[in-house]
Amino acid sequence: MTVKLILLKSGEDVIADVEEMLVSERVVGYFLGDPCVVKVLANNNGTGGKTPCKLQLTPWMPLTNDKKIPIAAEWLITMVEPIPQLKEMYENGVLKNEQESDQDSSDGEQSDTDQRD
Repeated sequence: MTVKLILLKSGEDVIADVEEMLVSERVVGYFLGDPCVVKVLANNNGTGGKTPCKLQLTPWMPLTNDKKIPIAAEWLITMVEPIPQLKEMYENGVLKNEQESDQDSSDGEQSDTDQRD
């Protein structure tokens, strides 16, 4: 798993589990696993000095069932390591829930040999 923070040409900050898309050993794009838009929200708590901020994660393409979304390399401006707090938020919130969801769906399935009439 390679969790990265990506800045897209659209101006969106996206955090995702990133895999390279290779064609003839050349990177032509990336597969974004469970991508989320990162929004930085001001925390207006009335304190002086530096204003702490809050981070919000929302699904990047919520109207698809695809687990990995391909994106052309030309759409990336830069890809960096996220700060530890953001990475932890993503791994514990998004990826952990995804793994639990996958586990729950596989637990409920029975093979034909397990089913009895």
